[in-house]
Amino acid sequence: MNKETAIPLAKNILMRFLRIKKPYKSGGSTTRSRYCYSVWMRHLNHWNQHRIGVPEIVAELGPGKSLGIGFCALLSGSRQLHTLDVIEYWDAQRNLDNFNELVNLFKSRANIPNQDEFPKVIPALDHYGFPRKLLNDDVLELSLNEERLNAIRSEILDLKNPNNKYIKCHVPWYDSKIINNASVDFIYSQSVLQYIDDLDGTFVAMKNWLKPNGLMSHSIDLSSIGITKNWNSHWTFSDLEWKLMKVGRDFIITRRPFSAYINQHKTYDFKILEQKFVMRESKLQNGQLASTFKHLSDSDIKTSDAYILSENG
Repeated sequence: MNKETAIPLAKNILMRFLRIKKPYKSGGSTTRSRYCYSVWMRHLNHWNQHRIGVPEIVAELGPGKSLGIGFCALLSGSRQLHTLDVIEYWDAQRNLDNFNELVNLFKSRANIPNQDEFPKVIPALDHYGFPRKLLNDDVLELSLNEERLNAIRSEILDLKNPNNKYIKCHVPWYDSKIINNASVDFIYSQSVLQYIDDLDGTFVAMKNWLKPNGLMSHSIDLSSIGITKNWNSHWTFSDLEWKLMKVGRDFIITRRPFSAYINQHKTYDFKILEQKFVMRESKLQNGQLASTFKHLSDSDIKTSDAYILSENG
């Protein structure tokens, strides 16, 4: 045990002793409409580099505290949204407020909030203007039709209704059969995959849901997410120490490196179309890595964030 692991462990043990449960702060930023708008437009931009038009059926893993990113898909013209989470973090009023703010952003053809406003959001774009060629006046006239908007608002206030046309919520989801096979055009997630323990099961599910040649777009945070002072010191905890860090938490990062996600895509026959990553300085010294992570390459150790766009093979 070193200083980097000892301090977080001591804090977690103290919280457990005091019976303070560390909540899983899922998708806190999704309560902000401009964040949701920025994230969706980035995923849509990369979709549009390989496909024409807007994806009809989309699915989001781990929407968090609001369904704002998915609302953006509907406002762009997607016909149906599937949202999948293990716990229901959102509430109706927050979702409705977020939706109405997003409607205004689309109606005003607002520019995409860039790295100055959201410096940690990836993937970055070359241009942050509103995508007028893709979301032209004809597309938005249909997607922002007031009758359609009111129908979506009604569903937002009744998300558990299985007869909903636009929004299908699956909470909790553990069975891939909740979405029909080969029915989804586009699956995306923003800073979610790093929390999923059963990554194999999730990839099997996504493989089943996607249409042939459907696309996946995933942004992954590979850092310690604030658990340690140094961004990558989570790889210095032994397996036992990390189990102790899990105590009292709903969820915790799985500590998989970038290469693990690349391998998952290859294992399940997803053709990688784009991969982008952010590399940061590592302060880890030789010998500090826990035995489980001794095999990590220098590239893995320095990769803090990654983006992968892939096609269902």
